[in-house]
Amino acid sequence: MSTEQEVRDAADALVSDFGAGRVEEYFARLAPEATFVFHTAPARLGSRAAYRELWGRWVAEDGFHVMSCRSTGQVVQVLAADVAVLTHDVATTIATHAGQEELRERESVVFARVGGVWLVVHEHLSAAG
Repeated sequence: MSTEQEVRDAADALVSDFGAGRVEEYFARLAPEATFVFHTAPARLGSRAAYRELWGRWVAEDGFHVMSCRSTGQVVQVLAADVAVLTHDVATTIATHAGQEELRERESVVFARVGGVWLVVHEHLSAAG
């Protein structure tokens, strides 16, 4: 299997876990030292733990729940044997106390192969305009 296909498979699993609300599995796909830049967050998140804490606040305060997620327009750039970038468009349906909402966003995800497993080491999420 090619490196590009391995990254595509890792990305598909990440999106699948996120979209199905498999929170533990989703966070297990993120490296502990991963960083996150989300247009919905007030500042850069410097670790998986910081993101997990923010997620917990979303759930506790807003009733946040991911109902579905779809990735389209995937482009994978293999930068080295163990580093690759995925860019894609994301359509996510979420539910909160306020009701359901469909988000349209663009995302760049940096993957690194760690111990033979492709993990997210950085995500940058932007509104799709």
